[in-house]
Amino acid sequence: MILALDTCDLHGSVALLRDNSVLQSESHDTTEDYSSWLLPAVSRVLTAAGADLGQVDVFAAAAGPGSFTGVRVGLTTVKAWAEVYGRRIAAVSRLEALAQESTGKAPFVAPFFDARRNQLFAALFRRQGSQLQPVEEEMVIAPDKFLDWCAARASSEPIDWIATDPNCLTQTTQWASRLAATETIQAVSPILAPRIGKIGYQLAREGRLIDALALDANYVRRSDAELFWKGGSAHAG
Repeated sequence: MILALDTCDLHGSVALLRDNSVLQSESHDTTEDYSSWLLPAVSRVLTAAGADLGQVDVFAAAAGPGSFTGVRVGLTTVKAWAEVYGRRIAAVSRLEALAQESTGKAPFVAPFFDARRNQLFAALFRRQGSQLQPVEEEMVIAPDKFLDWCAARASSEPIDWIATDPNCLTQTTQWASRLAATETIQAVSPILAPRIGKIGYQLAREGRLIDALALDANYVRRSDAELFWKGGSAHAG
């Protein structure tokens, strides 16, 4: 049994799975902070499935990228559960979970979602059979620069674009050139906990789980507090 959490974005979610099958899920469709929403939501999901935390075998968590506060709340909670119940953790990239939602067949998959400040959390994956291999590290980048960056690495090969916020990219002037190449953006639901749980199931089958001590966040972008303290500024990854 796998309990999956996604607190990286405003539209987060939790899901309970048995192997690869989703039993229950709940989305964060409120303005309530994750610090007060998460535990009651998990309790509701477990109760609806007739289960409790002690029956969970694996905790799967979106480790980023995303909101600094949201990611921290989710990972801190999962670490505590893993230590209390002696369980292992599946750390999952939210961008990989988004890429796994793609229904296309192009050689490349480019997932992205809104990072605010006219930037995207984004990545580029190459399809290798049924697997997705990251081309480079995940990033925070301006939409137009992400288009140019992907085009340079994919060369003339087509890209499957996938997003929870397609308009973040379609509003750029450069997108017209991708339309000429008959490429579109697949819009998907931001409710990604079920997919995160399925990736967690695969990681468990492959023996690629970690313990609470090894769990770390992939913020990609430093927190506003850190930026202010160090006198820095956000930049493309």
